[in-house]
Amino acid sequence: MYRRPMGRRRGGLVGTMARTAVVAGTATAVAGGVNRRQQARQDAHMQEAAADDAAFQSQEQIAQMQAQMAAMQAQQAQAAMAAAAPAAGGGTDMMAQLQQLTQMKEMGALTEAEFQAAKARLLGM
Repeated sequence: MYRRPMGRRRGGLVGTMARTAVVAGTATAVAGGVNRRQQARQDAHMQEAAADDAAFQSQEQIAQMQAQMAAMQAQQAQAAMAAAAPAAGGGTDMMAQLQQLTQMKEMGALTEAEFQAAKARLLGM
């Protein structure tokens, strides 16, 4: 009778199929893990990109608001100057300046020609 030497047995067709199934299952599990990691990285990258876009849009909105504020302040300054211009052109301020000119002329600080020139400038003639 012939005996096989003791040692490593090959296991036949069923053993080969079992080994193949184990290798295939391991490969599937590893591939699934790699795919999950790649998907997680891609998701994190997409979230980061979305956050960057939101920050950029916020900065644009802030810049637009600052430009609007500057325009509103310029309009308010123009309105204030327009409101102050008629008051400076007439009223008690002009009268006070005319009285000062008259007093300076009476004290001798201004000549008649200087007085008339200053009065014309004041009255806008």
